[in-house]
Amino acid sequence: VSLLPASMMLPFFLALLLWVPVAGAAKACPHLCICYESSDFVDCRGRHLAHIPRSIPHSTWLLDLRHNSLTSLEAGSFDTLWSMKILLLAHNSVGQLWPKAFTCLGFLEKIDLSHNLLAQLPPDFSDELASLKELKAAYNRLSAVGYESLQHLESLEKLDLSYNQVASIEKGAFRGLSRLRYLYLHTHLQLAGNPWACDCDLQRVFSKILSVRHLHVEDYTNITCASPWQLAGLPLVSVDTQLCVAETATVLVITVTVLVTVIAAIVMAERNRKKSQEKNWNESDGPLDPQEK
Repeated sequence: VSLLPASMMLPFFLALLLWVPVAGAAKACPHLCICYESSDFVDCRGRHLAHIPRSIPHSTWLLDLRHNSLTSLEAGSFDTLWSMKILLLAHNSVGQLWPKAFTCLGFLEKIDLSHNLLAQLPPDFSDELASLKELKAAYNRLSAVGYESLQHLESLEKLDLSYNQVASIEKGAFRGLSRLRYLYLHTHLQLAGNPWACDCDLQRVFSKILSVRHLHVEDYTNITCASPWQLAGLPLVSVDTQLCVAETATVLVITVTVLVTVIAAIVMAERNRKKSQEKNWNESDGPLDPQEK
């Protein structure tokens, strides 16, 4: 077996040490993607990807999957990317988020899901996104904002739900958003462009939002009613104080009716008691027995 001369040993080992990391890095980068090792940025934009690529480096800080052909995010799609902070998924065809799709993303700070086909955010959507600061979900097909979907987003500062089909917000849907200090309906919380059903429930939701201490609300006037037809096209701010009037009046009528019924029942009972008492007195004061004379 021939051995290298001593003079060549050092250059050989240096070359070997330099080659191994490069080969490992090249192997870790997914096919069709570009990996910027110095910034932990993986660029997979516009590659017609139908699935989340494998072999994404564990140290990835930013993953860009915009402008692809993704249709769903399966459970554990990113379970090896625990250090990722930014995930960009805009301009795909994602219509399904499976349970546990965002597992192991406890450090994620921004996710962009805009321009997809999402009809709903699953109940466990926020379970492992406690560090999320910005959520973009504009231009989807969301029809409602559920309580469970957002309840664990304690760090959320910006929420964009504009240009969906949102018609209702569940009571308490924003209760967990404790860091949301500036609420802009066109910036921080974007809800304009949705077909709002202006009813008493909606008025109650916004009434609670507007009353939160230290929460500054702007662009509330951009919310426009789509239904009922009598209010279509009117700004919510111009009718919000009237939305619960009918319900309040109904409750008041029912309350008064019940109260009158109870009072009438008490009066009738008292009258019957007095009549019964008078009858007993009359019977006790009847004619004396002749033998008693």
